[in-house]
Amino acid sequence: MKTIKLSLDSIEKVKNFVNEINKFNSEFDLVSGRYTIDAKSIMGIFSLDISKPIDLNIHDDKDVASVMEKLAPYIVQ
Repeated sequence: MKTIKLSLDSIEKVKNFVNEINKFNSEFDLVSGRYTIDAKSIMGIFSLDISKPIDLNIHDDKDVASVMEKLAPYIVQ
């Protein structure tokens, strides 16, 4: 499992993120504080505090490089 920090601080970013993440067959979770939701769920994402960076857990090690490439605009350094 790999964890990266994302910034999804606008509705447009959330919509684009969900479109990109749904192209992968792997499992992804978003973690904000004590809440964990399915990263492919747009409704779940809007239940989180998106004003702060959110952790993305990638549960499949073979897709990590391609996921990181596609999600580069959302990654917080």
